[in-house]
Amino acid sequence: MTGKSRKGARPGQPDDGKPVLLSGGNPQIPKGDGDEPVQAYIAAMPGWKSEAGQKLDRLITRTVPHIHKAVRWNSPFYGVEGHGWIVSYHCFTKYIKITFFSGTSLSPPPPVTSKDPNTRYFHIHEGDQPDSEQLAKWIKQASEIPGWIT
Repeated sequence: MTGKSRKGARPGQPDDGKPVLLSGGNPQIPKGDGDEPVQAYIAAMPGWKSEAGQKLDRLITRTVPHIHKAVRWNSPFYGVEGHGWIVSYHCFTKYIKITFFSGTSLSPPPPVTSKDPNTRYFHIHEGDQPDSEQLAKWIKQASEIPGWIT
């Protein structure tokens, strides 16, 4: 559900206090570090995407226990100290796009190419049962190589 912010309301918060959903249903969550803004993003993901976001968050955290979490550009980011951001995801109308910032260095590389020569994507659509073992392998590999430094 989208809504306009009333004067004096926090940015990204409509009159009902729920996050605004941007184009494609992506939650507008204020920039922030730590688990709290990431959980706010996941809770605001529409429909089936929220459960998929919970599963992704658990898989990433279980695979890389020392992961750093943040919300940047209305997307959850996960990084490793000294390596930069390794993975992120973003809601689109019909799928969730998982971004591996150093995806071309992963073996095998995630299937979807990017304009960025280093980045690869993996998409999750409603009803998909993604291969958690393969996702964990990509996440683990990504945690051991340089990621994206902002």
